[in-house]
Amino acid sequence: PSHHQAPQSHILSSPSLNISRMSSEDEQIETAIYNPRFPNQNQTKHCWINYVDYFRCIKHYEGENPRCEIFKKTYESLCPSGWVESWDEQREKENFTTPV
Repeated sequence: PSHHQAPQSHILSSPSLNISRMSSEDEQIETAIYNPRFPNQNQTKHCWINYVDYFRCIKHYEGENPRCEIFKKTYESLCPSGWVESWDEQREKENFTTPV
């Protein structure tokens, strides 16, 4: 089966995800690479797992590490900014639902 990947502009401006991202001229926004574990159009789980994996990764390496960047780039591409802000607040208050 072939997998069709939507154009980047469609993914970043999807009304169902309520994503609104601006980029400066020197910043390039990239869409997450295809992952066969998440074959469907609904990328909610893909977003969530990469957000959690990013923070687990930086905890494991005791700080920023280039190996963690793929998780960050993926969740930044897939997750609505409102979700990320909410999860960041929950982590800061140590009230996040998943241990990282």
